[in-house]
Amino acid sequence: MRRRLITSTLAVVLVVIAVFGLSLVIVESRTIESSARDGVESEAVRLVGIVENRLLAGESVDEKGLDRQISADRYAVVRVPGHPVVTLGDKPKGKVISSGEHGDHGESVQVEEARSKVSQEIGRTLLVILAVALLAVLAAVALAVLQARRLSSPLTDLAGTAERLGSGDPRPRHRRYGVPELDRIADVLDASADRIGRMLTAERRLAADASHQLRTPLTALSMRLEEIVATADDEDAVKEEATIALGQVERLTDVVQRLLTNARDPRSGSAVDFDLDEVIKQQVEEWRPAYQNEGRAIVRTGTPALRAVGTPGAVAQVLATLIENALMHGAGTVGLRTRVTGNQAVVEVTDDGPGVPPDLGARVFERTVSGRNSTGLGLAVARDLAEADGGRLELLQQRPPVFALFLSREILPPPPREKVVS
Repeated sequence: MRRRLITSTLAVVLVVIAVFGLSLVIVESRTIESSARDGVESEAVRLVGIVENRLLAGESVDEKGLDRQISADRYAVVRVPGHPVVTLGDKPKGKVISSGEHGDHGESVQVEEARSKVSQEIGRTLLVILAVALLAVLAAVALAVLQARRLSSPLTDLAGTAERLGSGDPRPRHRRYGVPELDRIADVLDASADRIGRMLTAERRLAADASHQLRTPLTALSMRLEEIVATADDEDAVKEEATIALGQVERLTDVVQRLLTNARDPRSGSAVDFDLDEVIKQQVEEWRPAYQNEGRAIVRTGTPALRAVGTPGAVAQVLATLIENALMHGAGTVGLRTRVTGNQAVVEVTDDGPGVPPDLGARVFERTVSGRNSTGLGLAVARDLAEADGGRLELLQQRPPVFALFLSREILPPPPREKVVS
């Protein structure tokens, strides 16, 4: 592309120089020749006047008095009746430009100039025109190179940006080139890079959230299967454990669906009015064996018979994350206390452990932030799940730790539509 731009620009300049240069040479040649003829004629008229004035004054007309009246590169012949012929200057060789004039007393003057002088002047003019044309060509080449570089370098850069996007590097370049068309392409590529970056971030976030959030129900499901194996001789116990395991599988499916839904559109909720006590009871029963294995207890206290608005599977997952954190990082008895504040139902999860380090505080909900060598995703995902249902998850107290899940107690009716008056 660069070579084509340079070649095309140079071709246009050469055509322009050829057309206008040839015209200029013709015009200048005619002008120089016409100027030389005019000069010879003026010289003849001037000499005739000088000779006539001398005749009227009674002076002699000879070479001595007239040799200073003619240009050094010209030749003149003065003829006066009754006087010898007077020649001034050196007679030119070759072709000449001549002009003759006659006076009122019969005198005549013939002035000649060598045509070679005109040819030399035309040659000098031609050299000047050629020099200017050469400078114009050099300037055109320089401008063509600069313009080609200005256009080809951004295109090369944009091609590199597109290649980076295709290779999985979605960082926008934010480079502009001062050319509206190229800047428009750069804007589109940067916007595409932003969209691709958000998509990749969402996919990575979904993978991280899924791997972390699925671990908790899979752990609980594994414990239930172990209980089934341990109670294989008791048919009723096996059925009970199998039923609980199936419930966990259903909740696991709901978690997966919830993660996928949030990945597509975090604002798309499926909140319903549900029995909060039932969800808390399920979580206490599921996690009690794990706590018993650690020699700890998990209890439920507070206001009974509460109903809340949300997605039961998401709420169960939030509570499971808090209970699992208390099991891994806490100590002593873990308590799930329910209470009512305003039109919200609150579930508080607390334990007797050291709590959240002072340097973390509210940052404990940020992704990758962890005080005890964990992934730092659990609480962040739990907060996202809570907010997707219109609730919120907060750290009310650092030591001993108190995490609170706030849920609405009623479904707000949609706002009335405005009447359109036609």
